[in-house]
Amino acid sequence: MTEALETLERARGHLYSFHQLVGEADFKLDEALQSLRAADAGELAERIERELVGRDVLPSRWTFQVIEEFDDGYWKVFREHERAVREALTGGRRHVFEAKLKARRQSG
Repeated sequence: MTEALETLERARGHLYSFHQLVGEADFKLDEALQSLRAADAGELAERIERELVGRDVLPSRWTFQVIEEFDDGYWKVFREHERAVREALTGGRRHVFEAKLKARRQSG
């Protein structure tokens, strides 16, 4: 269960990377629009601006809202269940396998 949670944490990190990259792309779009206007392509820039600047990445959602929904929903529930399994089976201790492995490898 803990290994599954660790994989989910990696996925969550990718979700945050997605959030940051989309934001970075949005700001780079501003620079591209300035360049288009400077190249006498103002009409094209206006159309792109209308259709892309501030656009939702999913219906009614920016990436921060996707993260908040993920965190408050699936991720939170998953963590609660992982904690319940640990408490039931290991007294709440984390990384039991790794701790045993460390003890074996350092005593050897």
